[in-house]
Amino acid sequence: MTVSVDKKKELVAQYGESEANTGSTAAQIAILTERIRDLTTHLQANKRDFSTRRGLLKIIGKRRRLQVYLQKKDPEAYSKLIRDLGLRR
Repeated sequence: MTVSVDKKKELVAQYGESEANTGSTAAQIAILTERIRDLTTHLQANKRDFSTRRGLLKIIGKRRRLQVYLQKKDPEAYSKLIRDLGLRR
């Protein structure tokens, strides 16, 4: 259920300021979004996996908090990131 190393490097290179900047808010949101998509497909096949559902909800909350922070800090970057990731918040 984790994001592969190659995919994570690709997301950091695309959304972080540099390839080594894994801590940027945009890169974290992109990585969490990928994890959410993976877990969502898992839960569609395994409807009674309640521990994974709880973990998914925690990840969604963390992403939401990061989105609020980015929206306050840099609204233009926030709207560009939402468009790129296909989120509708």
